[in-house]
Amino acid sequence: MMGIRVAAAAALALAFSIPVAAQPARVTIAVWSFGFAPNPIHLTAGRPVTLVFQNRSGSNHDFTAVTFFGRSRIVGGAAPEGEIELRPHETKVITLVPRAGVYKAHCSHFLHTQLGMDDTIVVD
Repeated sequence: MMGIRVAAAAALALAFSIPVAAQPARVTIAVWSFGFAPNPIHLTAGRPVTLVFQNRSGSNHDFTAVTFFGRSRIVGGAAPEGEIELRPHETKVITLVPRAGVYKAHCSHFLHTQLGMDDTIVVD
């Protein structure tokens, strides 16, 4: 009976430790008129990360980072042509494995970059 309890406890501990280590990190990127947060965005090279883009405004915006998305290995979601397009109050999710580097991001909508919608992604 004691052996069963020890085996059950070990299996339970193993079950809880594996999924936590295997889960990607999660970073929420707030989008609004006219900004992004966090700014800059810090990620770890080679470590899977889920990016959650939340448009908190009543206007359309995008998060364009062609080089960043192009150099990352996307494992869930999509960034067609290197951008995440967001309708008002929309949330989109993408999971990827980033490569080391410093990347620029911006909103490509007319005059939005000039009004402050730019960001930097730092992958160490």
